[in-house]
This record gives sequence, C-alpha cells and structure tokens, in this order.
Amino acid sequence: MTQSPVRVERDGDVAVVVLDAPPLNLFDEPVFAGFEAAVAELVALTEPGRPDRARAVLLEARGRVVSGGVDVHAFQEIAEGPDPAGQGTALWARLLRMSQTLEDLPVPTVFAAHGLTLTAAFELALACDLLLAAERASFGLVEIVVGLTPSMGGPQRLAERAGPARAKELIYTGGRYPAAVLERWGVVNQVLPDEGFAEAVRAFAARVAAGPTVAHAATKRLVGTAVRDGVRAADAITPQVSGPLFATADLRGAVASFLTDGPGKATYEGR
Repeated sequence: MTQSPVRVERDGDVAVVVLDAPPLNLFDEPVFAGFEAAVAELVALTEPGRPDRARAVLLEARGRVVSGGVDVHAFQEIAEGPDPAGQGTALWARLLRMSQTLEDLPVPTVFAAHGLTLTAAFELALACDLLLAAERASFGLVEIVVGLTPSMGGPQRLAERAGPARAKELIYTGGRYPAAVLERWGVVNQVLPDEGFAEAVRAFAARVAAGPTVAHAATKRLVGTAVRDGVRAADAITPQVSGPLFATADLRGAVASFLTDGPGKATYEGR
C-alpha cells in the first residue's frame, strides 16, 4: 500500500501533521485527500473527554521547502473538462471545508514554515492560530500566474491579519514575501533562527499543549467571534463561554496552586 503524503504523528500531547511529498511537496489530489483525512483524524483526536486527547496541533513539512504550491495539472484537468465552472466551484467548496474544519479545532493550532511556503500551504497556515517561521522562510499567494485568485480562504484570512490593503498587495503582485516582512504585517507570529527551528517549534507546541486546554478553546471562540462579528458580539457570548471554566479541574487546581505556591507553578491536564 502506498503511504499517504500526509500523515498524523503524536509527540506527547501534540498531534503533528506532516506533509512529506518530495521533492517540492506540491499539492495534487493525493495531498489534498491526505490533508482531508488528516483533518478528519484531528477532529477525533482533539475531541473533549477523549482519554488520549491531543491538546495542540502542529503542521510541518519535510524537505527543503514547505511547498512549491499546487500541481498545475490539477487546474488543467478542471479547465479542460466538460464543466469547468461547476468543477471549480465544487473544488473550492471542498477545500474551504477542510480549512474551516482545521480552523475550528477546539485546541491551539500551530503552523511551522521552515522554507518556501506557497499557495495552498500558505492558505492552510492562515487557517491555523499561530504561524511560526524560520528566518529563511518566504511566502506567497501566487495564483495570478495561472489566472486564479487564492480560494482556500487565504485572501480573507490574510485580510484579518494584515488588513485588506496588504492582502490585496500580496495577491495582486504575486510576490514572494520574506518571513520578516510578514512578521511586521502581523501575519507571522514569530521568526525563529534557521538553526534549531524544528526543535524550537516542537518545544513551542508542547508548551501551548501543556496549558489549560478548555480555556484555550474559549479564547479561540471569543477571538474568532470578535474578528468576524465584532467586539460586542464577543461580549455577548463571553459569560456563557467563560463561566463554565470555573467548573474545570484545571481552573480549580490552578487557583489552589496559586494560593499555595504562588503564580506560574500550576500544571494542567486539559480538563
């Protein structure tokens, strides 16, 4: 049986999605299907109450680049098929569901970009909570080279992070932007040294996974609501979202630890 180019591994409390389709990790049908299967697996792995629940997710890639983009043959097949508009619509609806499902996972999600990260890979990165990049990493939504606009959710999520003018600039020009520039724009959370990047990202993901998982889920919901529906909409749901945190074992344990040992000594179990 041929191994999928996308697999899910475990590193303690972190579920790690690995893209491994050498030499360029191009997105073709096996890669798209592999990510769909991986995201479905993540839904199960991060389900609240599961004994071996993953408390954070990390997306990373093997090889010299994260991804050289989409295999253009996939677009050619649709463009030259009997119903290009209908097939194109179906493709984007399918891939948007994948991005949205990744975005809606109830645990922190981290994308690690160690090198060139183009098109579909960049759009998946934008569906994650946090984007960490190595100094040598660069990014682009370069779909204009085949007459497309990015359609896995990239433009709107880029606009959330960097603002509409920057999103349009990046997409209209089809340029490749270094990690340091996108950090200034608020797209990349942190730029880390190339040396030791993989280890640093794993450590970062482990640290996030060790936090109060239920509280992190509440944070995701409140931030997402504020961005999409406004601050007052987030205010409206805050009592219902945050109130139940007082019933979690993590909060009770952390309060007791604070009163006994001082701040920063608590450990969390994700419940």
